[in-house]
Amino acid sequence: MDSRPDSVPTSVVVRYGAGQLGAQIFRDTPAVLLPMFMTTMLGVPAWLAGVVVLIPKLWLILCDPLVGAHSDRLKARYGRTPFLLVGAICTSIGFASLFLITDYGSPYLAAAALCVLFFIASTAFSIYSVPYLAIASELSADPHERTRIMMYRMLFMIVGVLIGVGVAQPMIFALGGGAYGWHVMAAVLAVTCLVSMLVPALTLRRVPTIAGAAAPTRLLDQLAPVLRNKPFVTLLATTFIQNIGQAAGYTVIGFVFLYAVDAIWLIPFFILSMSFGSLVSQPMWLALARRFGKERCYVAASLAWTAVTVTWFFLRPGSDVLVELPWVGPLATQHVLVLVRGFLIGIVNSGFIMLALSMLTDTVDFQRRHFGAAHEGVFAGLYSAAEKLSFALGPLVAGIVLSLFGFVSSTGGAVSQSPQAILSILLLYSLIPAGTQIVSLLVFSRYRLDRSAPAAA
Repeated sequence: MDSRPDSVPTSVVVRYGAGQLGAQIFRDTPAVLLPMFMTTMLGVPAWLAGVVVLIPKLWLILCDPLVGAHSDRLKARYGRTPFLLVGAICTSIGFASLFLITDYGSPYLAAAALCVLFFIASTAFSIYSVPYLAIASELSADPHERTRIMMYRMLFMIVGVLIGVGVAQPMIFALGGGAYGWHVMAAVLAVTCLVSMLVPALTLRRVPTIAGAAAPTRLLDQLAPVLRNKPFVTLLATTFIQNIGQAAGYTVIGFVFLYAVDAIWLIPFFILSMSFGSLVSQPMWLALARRFGKERCYVAASLAWTAVTVTWFFLRPGSDVLVELPWVGPLATQHVLVLVRGFLIGIVNSGFIMLALSMLTDTVDFQRRHFGAAHEGVFAGLYSAAEKLSFALGPLVAGIVLSLFGFVSSTGGAVSQSPQAILSILLLYSLIPAGTQIVSLLVFSRYRLDRSAPAAA
């Protein structure tokens, strides 16, 4: 259809957002657990584990824009449903395959095999995630309505983080921490991914969207006008820099609780606290963005996130008993501070992530208003490629830093680490991501978006 009412029915927004739950699991769980799986189960050196994650992501720099351009060309005839269906099924199978084998005979053979498997799984995820992101820009022409769409997507994203990070690792350790635990985790999360990602694939086909212009056949012809969109390029560079630091922190989150806090059992409570902060704050960010503007709120949330993140550097194992909780046991002061940080991080992190995605749709609308055509798939492809590349560079940075500080890889489970290695874990979870966040805000200071132009004919 050529147009649709600006207000999107809640049922449509919920069905769209549901796909992010599974997408978030695939995005986060390998980022958090694959380096740990390689270094503690397969004996792969930390630096090589970072390379294994990086190589498939480099391919996505080309793959994501290609998928976006191809989905734009086929949208008028088939819609984006075929991409979502194929991507959902293959991504789920690919996720399970990553943790299927725990004995390759050689760390280097294991690294090579996982690199190939992650390459295939990442390509499948690209087929799903790029058209899925493009749909958000096509559901409404109203900028505040698009923020509402992203708010619902964020709610499912939070649940995905809760499952993919907060449940996955404790599940592995609860099942013994060996091969059986990894296999069960992979099977449960793969099924969860499949069910979630099939919801928008099967239910949004007949939902009316903003019609796109006919897409050129050559990718370069589609890329050129998008790369001339200065607000988009600025936002792209901002989030790329941010995500490198955040991905480095994601890589060591398991090590933080294993070595720095010495309380692996605290992870689900931490993720629950962070998720609760994210959930209760979503309406607040929606209201603040309407009143003060997305850009100001984005900067405020980013600065607050940086301030909280710096405090992780001073994290230490709990040595006292502040309170005794039923079914949990003794809770130390440090444990409480971890949960408080989690709640605050949840509030501000969800704010700037949601606003960044909402501003992405604004840059697509900017293109539509100023140039008369916006190839949403190409925008989504470039944004997705940059995000995935940054989440590949993050583990590489983490692997190099860990290796430089003497982190010891192992097979069959985790081993004790030196104080110097634990220091590197704290740096990767605090000062390094805080520094990248500040640099990204300097780039974002160049962001300018003219909303005054009428819709082009």
